[in-house]
Amino acid sequence: MKWILPFFVLISLNCLAQKPTIYGIGDSTMADKIKPDENPERGWGQLFPMFLTENIKFDNRAVNGRSTRSFINEKLWDAVYKDLKKGDYVFIQFGHNDAKDKDSLRYTNPHTAYRHNLIRFVTETREKGATPILFSSVTRRNFNEKGVLISTHGEYTLETRLVAQEYNVPFIDMEYYSELLEQSYGPEKSKQLHLHFKAGEIPYYKEDKADDTHFSIKGATEMAKIAAEELKKTKLDLVKYLKV
Repeated sequence: MKWILPFFVLISLNCLAQKPTIYGIGDSTMADKIKPDENPERGWGQLFPMFLTENIKFDNRAVNGRSTRSFINEKLWDAVYKDLKKGDYVFIQFGHNDAKDKDSLRYTNPHTAYRHNLIRFVTETREKGATPILFSSVTRRNFNEKGVLISTHGEYTLETRLVAQEYNVPFIDMEYYSELLEQSYGPEKSKQLHLHFKAGEIPYYKEDKADDTHFSIKGATEMAKIAAEELKKTKLDLVKYLKV
């Protein structure tokens, strides 16, 4: 019976090795932030693990300032692709930096390069037996003088929707649900979701800060919760790992 213990150890190690992983690829609105003890900024992917059970891992590969173009050109996607295994998931959310038409290293035409980069992420994820999930970009806090929230994403979120439809990819409409959240807070109170601080109000910011793109802990938590709640509505096997 001496073989029984090693057998169960082997089975346990094998189960551990097969624990699925969610990879997050995207930009600063999703990315982990430096110096979390001092820095009030968070990406929603940074806080998403609070809505997961311990039976799945979340590996956040999103990086500040990246577009689909720069994420590919800097080999960041190659690194994710190399690690992907059957049963994994890839959360895909780009658009903020793809729209920077003064930057040749990041800009993509929404109807050509951006679209085809999304398709590449989808098809190569599936090649590995993993599941791609497309997310539209979270909205910016961009209220006009009449208190109307105006989208800044142009055709990028539209193309994300179209790729999801054409390639039968699960789609989470973060733009829509983040708009509802911003509107529920209103033009003034919605500053709480973002980074609005007077100089010296907190040690991390020496000067006035008014950032309507990136999130406070409160904002990132709300965005992560939206993502989890919308994923819960899908028929993905991922649902069993969600705590919402």
